[in-house]
Amino acid sequence: MNSNKFLGLLSQELVIALGCTEPIAVAYAAALAKKHVRGSTVVAVTVYASGNVIKNAMSVVIPGTEHCGVDMAAALGVVAGDADKHLEVLAGLTSGDIQKAIDLVGQGFVNVHVAESDKRLYIEVSVQTVESCAKVVIADEHTRVEVIEVDGLIIEQAETIPLQAIGEVERMSFMDLDTIWEFVRSVELGHLGAVQQSMELNLAIAEEGLRNPYGLQVGKTLKQYVDQGLLGDDLVNYAVSLTAAATDARMAGCPLPAVSNSGSGNQGISATVPVLAVGKRLDASRDKILRAVTLSNLISIYIKAKFGRLSALCGAVVSGTGASCGITFLLGGGISEVKMAIQNMLGNVTGMICDGAKPGCALKVATCTSAAAQSALLAARGLGIQSTDGIIETSPTCSIDNLCRIGNQGTIETDKIILEIMLNKQDKTAAS
Repeated sequence: MNSNKFLGLLSQELVIALGCTEPIAVAYAAALAKKHVRGSTVVAVTVYASGNVIKNAMSVVIPGTEHCGVDMAAALGVVAGDADKHLEVLAGLTSGDIQKAIDLVGQGFVNVHVAESDKRLYIEVSVQTVESCAKVVIADEHTRVEVIEVDGLIIEQAETIPLQAIGEVERMSFMDLDTIWEFVRSVELGHLGAVQQSMELNLAIAEEGLRNPYGLQVGKTLKQYVDQGLLGDDLVNYAVSLTAAATDARMAGCPLPAVSNSGSGNQGISATVPVLAVGKRLDASRDKILRAVTLSNLISIYIKAKFGRLSALCGAVVSGTGASCGITFLLGGGISEVKMAIQNMLGNVTGMICDGAKPGCALKVATCTSAAAQSALLAARGLGIQSTDGIIETSPTCSIDNLCRIGNQGTIETDKIILEIMLNKQDKTAAS
């Protein structure tokens, strides 16, 4: 067993994030550049970002504000960002900070461009003052600083071998479905502080989403229909409403943080909250719920290592698959049933596209959460999609590989078309 490696992985991948991680990563890069530039009067902020970053920052509300967009994220990072807080870089914004950022954007000091990079996660921010210019490059992971350059001199540079060249799969080669299962069953619960924190913070933002009218109000609306007797107060609807409510809040700029999984707060939420909800309805012990949530998060991390941080396919498919495994565990399933749950999920929701972070993500999270519960209920009865069906193979590991092949190879053109549609739509909106 590689218990220490698993625990290290959980600490590394379950990270507190305030707001959607793509605009926050832009704000982090901007804050870091501002920290290194000489002079206080900013005359230009220039952002180059990969298409996947731009589409995820275009429509999601920046926490503590009513604004969205790469330009606003960069401006807020320059005006008020604390780079030492990483993905909580914009914690504690004031109305004065927001107005300064609005003025910076409104005066045309912030310019955003699509980067010519083969990396799906690439952010380059330059901050220029009268006296100086600093540039920060983030790549592969949301807080992985690749280069810091001040006045043409590189003062910090990551290892010469890019992270993507090392490969996520190789970096996590110690784990597979069977070793994950053994770890979850044997780990001392006192070592799972990162998972416990994810449960507490993600449940808090879910409950906030049920209390107040955030975004599309998917979770809150479903709960209202349950309270009115128009929907059943059952295990599935409870899990769906609670999980969707967390995404409603997060996508609408709720100032509460979430714990992300593999760089995504929505994935952290949808890997955690459905399992918590089902555990509560089953009256499961705290210890069993903690192990189930750990299983969910590790399965999600395992798939994401192959799937990639950003994709043209929705990440909730991955975290929903993890959640289905956790729910199966709560229902009394063993490793065979957990593998069936994976097959059921991948035979169902594979193909859901990602058209950027936005309030509507709550509907996609709701769909994947519902599928997670249904897939688990079937798997707990020993019912799994057979290898004669579509992309499903006898081995769930091979089915996962097929999902990732579709996401990484089959959607390259889809990704370009999605971004083109979104950018053109924005142009038409501005012109109308």
